[in-house]
Amino acid sequence: MEQKNHTHSQQCNCCGISRRCFLTASAMSTFTIPLIASAKPEYPTESEFKQPIDLKSFRPNPPVRIIGVVIREKPPYWLGWPGTSYDLEGHRQEYERAFLEAGRRVGVNLEMLPEPIENDSALEKFIQYASGEKPDAILVHVQHLNVWGRVDKLSKSLNIPMIIWAPVGMVFTTNVPELSRREGVYLLSTLDTSSLDQAFRAVRARKQLEHSRILVVHGKDRKDEVMERFGTKIRHVPRNMMEEMFQRVPVTDEVREVANEWKKNAQKVVEPTDEDLINAARSYVAAKHLLRMEEANAITTDCLGMVTQKTVPTPPCLGACIFQDNGVTYGCEADIFGAYSLMLTSYLFDKPGFMNDPVPETVKNELIVAHCVCGTKLNGFDKPSEPYIIRSHSESNIGVSLQVLWKEGQPVTLVRFNNPHELILDTGVVTENINTPPAGGCRTNFSVKMDNVEESRDVLGFHQVVFYGNHRRDVKAFCQLYGVKVIHSPATANPMVPREQKA
Repeated sequence: MEQKNHTHSQQCNCCGISRRCFLTASAMSTFTIPLIASAKPEYPTESEFKQPIDLKSFRPNPPVRIIGVVIREKPPYWLGWPGTSYDLEGHRQEYERAFLEAGRRVGVNLEMLPEPIENDSALEKFIQYASGEKPDAILVHVQHLNVWGRVDKLSKSLNIPMIIWAPVGMVFTTNVPELSRREGVYLLSTLDTSSLDQAFRAVRARKQLEHSRILVVHGKDRKDEVMERFGTKIRHVPRNMMEEMFQRVPVTDEVREVANEWKKNAQKVVEPTDEDLINAARSYVAAKHLLRMEEANAITTDCLGMVTQKTVPTPPCLGACIFQDNGVTYGCEADIFGAYSLMLTSYLFDKPGFMNDPVPETVKNELIVAHCVCGTKLNGFDKPSEPYIIRSHSESNIGVSLQVLWKEGQPVTLVRFNNPHELILDTGVVTENINTPPAGGCRTNFSVKMDNVEESRDVLGFHQVVFYGNHRRDVKAFCQLYGVKVIHSPATANPMVPREQKA
């Protein structure tokens, strides 16, 4: 480790290694398929630095294909649900329009097959067709209560994620106790067609993860890897590449505009000077160029290492906030699974997450979450920003960070990938924003009353990602669709640890 004098750490209780060592060691065991090291690219020229890069261009936009089909009994119906009075073709057309509109909103290509599946022969033909086409997902529109055997067979016959749209009147609880919880299945039993957006986003998010490369800026080595399960690519590059890139960035019109815009829209500026804002904007531009140079879609850097050793005059906090607001992940402290968790919230919910250090407030029994990087578009990338105050980076008291003010009473979700196969999931409600000082710690700092967790000291994880909305069921649905194990913080407080008895 290079940062022997770094004080911002959490010790691993079992072995005493630093937080960053622990996170890095845990991450390294989940990567497979090491690739041939990529060639070191050339830095941009001075004229290239003067050409602004569209930050949103880094967000992956791969084609997503869903094939839709109706499964029903052969009409006309007599008795049985949905009932003889149910307008079968009218509702089929109504829901098909809703499917296509949701696909357009989310950005997925939906192909509805014209012929319904009404018998076993048609089911077998569809299984053969889908097996050959290999779409990203299948959308099954159920139009009769008695076809769940065929739906079950379809799920078991195809290794393709399946979204089931079963409007109210098409399913009893007794039809789906196992199917509705099966890996690869996303059941929507509802009349709320807006729920289709989230189901389609789940398919899109999985494809975006597959088509993403995370740039990990740390250490001295260059290597490429592929993460298990979703196939996300990981590229490690030496930390001095970011340091050199920053030094090369001139004070361009873009740099001045970024500094002025963020200063103008702030509630107030506390510690930073105009020079600090210029340097923060240069760091932002440097990160964009490094991302393009390395053909990456997300980034996480050894930011504290650079600040500790004073190799740059500013931490990258402001630039990271801007990245988050534009749907491009910029994670802290070279924490790969912290960045991965940020990518999940960005791709799955179209809103930025907040990677944090968790602190127990033991009098109010709440969880305080704090860090110096936080996006402002907490309600969504296309929504207005939450208010913010321009502050320094708390630990070093240099550079520019944001104190973003979260809405009190706002439900939130906390997620954290422990590895590609397991995710921590909890929810809570924001109770208050906390100022530093009088509190110590990072600038964006607020408390959360946890749901279904008796004791705040027992909240699982570190660098959890917090984001607006109670999305517990949505996250669980995504994880079920793609086989990720979900764990929650304990609902009942952990017991007292007895004092060790002296011999």
